[in-house]
Amino acid sequence: MYVVELALKLSPMPISVQRKELSDAQSVHSEIRAAMESGHPRVLELTCEKSEEKRISLLSGELVAVQLYEKSAVGGGSKRPGFSVDG
Repeated sequence: MYVVELALKLSPMPISVQRKELSDAQSVHSEIRAAMESGHPRVLELTCEKSEEKRISLLSGELVAVQLYEKSAVGGGSKRPGFSVDG
């Protein structure tokens, strides 16, 4: 399972969608990144893979960051998102 997580301006809670396949998650990530890079705000609509009637729409101009990581069943349910240096 792969998670695409979005950080919004002035919001402490991220929005995330999950995809079963890496290629599907990469596609969502690329679509969101392209919208962020365009410089022209547009409405993005994301759906739940399991129940497609669940949808969320957001304005791309309100996005601060997008990240993609693999959710794992080992060690508490998921890998720690973000980047870190182990030393």
